[in-house]
Amino acid sequence: MTPRLADSELAALGVVEVVPGYVDLQINGVDDVDFSVARGDDWERAGRRLLGAGVTEYLATICSMPLDRYDRVLARVAAAQAATHGANLAEILGVHLEGPFLGGALGAHPASVVRPLELDWLMALLDAHPGLVRLVTLAPEADPTGAGIRALVERGIVVALGHSTCSYEDAVRAAEAGATLTTHLFNGMGPLHHREPGIAGAALDPRTALTPTLIADGVHVHPAVVAVVFAAASPILVSDAVATGVRYFDVDVTESGGAAYLANGTLTGAVRLLDDAVRNVVGFGVDRAVALAAASTRPAAVLGRHPGAWIGLDDELRVRAVWRGDQLIARGAG
Repeated sequence: MTPRLADSELAALGVVEVVPGYVDLQINGVDDVDFSVARGDDWERAGRRLLGAGVTEYLATICSMPLDRYDRVLARVAAAQAATHGANLAEILGVHLEGPFLGGALGAHPASVVRPLELDWLMALLDAHPGLVRLVTLAPEADPTGAGIRALVERGIVVALGHSTCSYEDAVRAAEAGATLTTHLFNGMGPLHHREPGIAGAALDPRTALTPTLIADGVHVHPAVVAVVFAAASPILVSDAVATGVRYFDVDVTESGGAAYLANGTLTGAVRLLDDAVRNVVGFGVDRAVALAAASTRPAAVLGRHPGAWIGLDDELRVRAVWRGDQLIARGAG
């Protein structure tokens, strides 16, 4: 329910529009907080930073790593979720496992830890942390029979296809098995070719059940292509933000030119959050209401929910306030 606010209250905050809060399905970290190693007040700092940018809910995204590390990492996320629930912070809705069951377009994921699907291990991990994992990105090459996709969907877990060079036909078969998203369209996948459309073509084909997620920081995807995607499909915006000034498998992650890179020049993630993505998309010519839905109600619907909070925007789409119910819980970074 929209907060009951007088026009004078909104005007005092500089708010011209109240909309559902942003929901980020793919965020690996923010500032210097990497969710794979975050502890204690790291989660509170990240939650405050996200809330100020209008991100009211998110999935803590964990990238590929050795199998023996996942249990400890998920236990820390679960503890943080419990400790911060109900606080004036962005809410942790669960975990997005991005890997390690990936294919031919690894990006920054180390080849040494990427592997074919190990379904028994994955099911045991999910059993150990019931309800925590909400989204899994995998590649059709790692799950060629679709058994993993079907097992995940049976548990109510959303499956995205990504980090893959699979064919269009393989992507369609994965969608028929139950996959419903593609992870960061054009990034971490084979190119779109008019005779071999691949996973990108499957994501843009209205006849499939696949919805593309898209990074709109102006670096990962050219603005002209972002506009084309919005004209052709109904994408979901994700930040794919990562922590910077940290190390990923003993390699420094640094910010340069508005994105994050490994030392070898590999693009590893974004540094902008969903508030910037929405402003960018509108600046690229997409309708304001469509851009807002791509960052709020559409990602929330993927998880079978409505956004749990509201944000107040000014006429330049800067976040001025955040409410849960009628309670003002944060003022935006603006």
